[in-house]
Amino acid sequence: MESKVLKSAEVLFDLAYAEDIGDGDITTNNLVPPGENKTAILVAKEEGVVAGLPVAEMVFRKFDPDLVWNEKKPDGSKVVPGDVIVEFTGNYRALLTGERKALNFLQRLSGIATYANLCMQELEGLDVEILDTRKTLPGYRHLDKYAVRMGGASNHRFGLYDMVMIKDNHIQVAGGIKAAVAAIRKKIPKSIKIEVETANLEQVQEAIDAKVDIIMLDNMSSAMMIEAVALINNRAKIEASGNMTLKRIRKVASTGVDYISIGALTHSVKALDISQRIID
Repeated sequence: MESKVLKSAEVLFDLAYAEDIGDGDITTNNLVPPGENKTAILVAKEEGVVAGLPVAEMVFRKFDPDLVWNEKKPDGSKVVPGDVIVEFTGNYRALLTGERKALNFLQRLSGIATYANLCMQELEGLDVEILDTRKTLPGYRHLDKYAVRMGGASNHRFGLYDMVMIKDNHIQVAGGIKAAVAAIRKKIPKSIKIEVETANLEQVQEAIDAKVDIIMLDNMSSAMMIEAVALINNRAKIEASGNMTLKRIRKVASTGVDYISIGALTHSVKALDISQRIID
C-alpha cells in the first residue's frame, strides 16, 4: 500500500480513536487482564474482494506494536464465506479495543473493491476502463481510490488540481465550450489534460473543434452515444458518465467508448461483511 494511503489512514485513525474510545474502553479494561495475549482471525461472511488489510494492521498495531500479523488472503484477493483473511496474535485488550475501528476500514474498502470487481467482470472481453469519480467519503479519497484499484478498476482524477474538467456550469460562465477551452489553455501547462462534459451532439462537435483530450458523454442514451462515438471518430478519448448501473455498463461499453465512470463505486458502497473471532 502506498505511503500516501497509509498517511491518510493515520489521520482518519486519530479521528476514529477520539470518537470511539475517548477516555478508554471501559468494558474491556475492566474485564480483561492487561497482560493477556490471544489469537484472532478475520473471516469473510460473504463473497467479495479484500482491500484495506494494511490499514487494519495499522489500527491493531496502534494498540499493540508487537502484534504478530499473518495474512492468508492479501489485498486484491477474492474470498468466499468462511475464508480466513488474516490470523493475528496480540494483547487481548488490543484485539478487542481495535476491532471495530479495523473492521470499519476493512469492510468499507473491501466493499468498494468488490463492486469495482463486479463491474470489471461485466466488461470481460471488452477494451473499456472503469473509472471512479470524486464522489468519495470526505477524507477517504486516497483510501477509496486505492480500494477501486484493488478491485481491478482505475482511478479518474484525484482532485480539482490534477486535470481540467470543464462542466456545464463552467461552460455557461465562459460562454460556450470553445471559449472555455481557449481561456483555460492560456493559463495551464500543455501537459495537463483537458476534458469537457457534453450533453448533446452539438456540444460534442464543439469539443471536437476545440481539440480537447477527453470528451465526456454525460447522461446520454446508448443510441446517442453511438452517434457521438462515430462523430468523434478517434479524435479524442471518450468517457461515458451518468446513471451507470451494473446492468447497464456492458451495453454502454459496446457503444465504443474508452471509459465508463461510476460514482456508485464509492458513494453508495455496501460494506463487505467481515467478522473477527478469537480462536485461542
